[in-house]
Amino acid sequence: MNKRNFIIFLILVLLISLAACTAGPNTTMDVASPDGHIAGFFLGLWHGIIAPFTFVISLFTDQVSLYEVHNNGGWYDFGFVLAAGILFGGSSRATRKKRTIN
Repeated sequence: MNKRNFIIFLILVLLISLAACTAGPNTTMDVASPDGHIAGFFLGLWHGIIAPFTFVISLFTDQVSLYEVHNNGGWYDFGFVLAAGILFGGSSRATRKKRTIN
């Protein structure tokens, strides 16, 4: 096996491994919570913003979870990921130019 084929093989193994780690289906999507609410985009946005704090609290109690399972699907997910991306700097850190001192 030459080097090129080995690299292609490693990339395929990595992609298959990552695909195996994806979450399963959310059976409570579009099903109202006991209080009758379904989380949408704005609640997803809020949950994404408070995710670091919620994660720490969820380590110490079973009453708090990181992600609202009673959501409307894609819009909640989009809000959650958008807010988490904004909170952690998004791609702005990667595009920031370093200043050199002459």
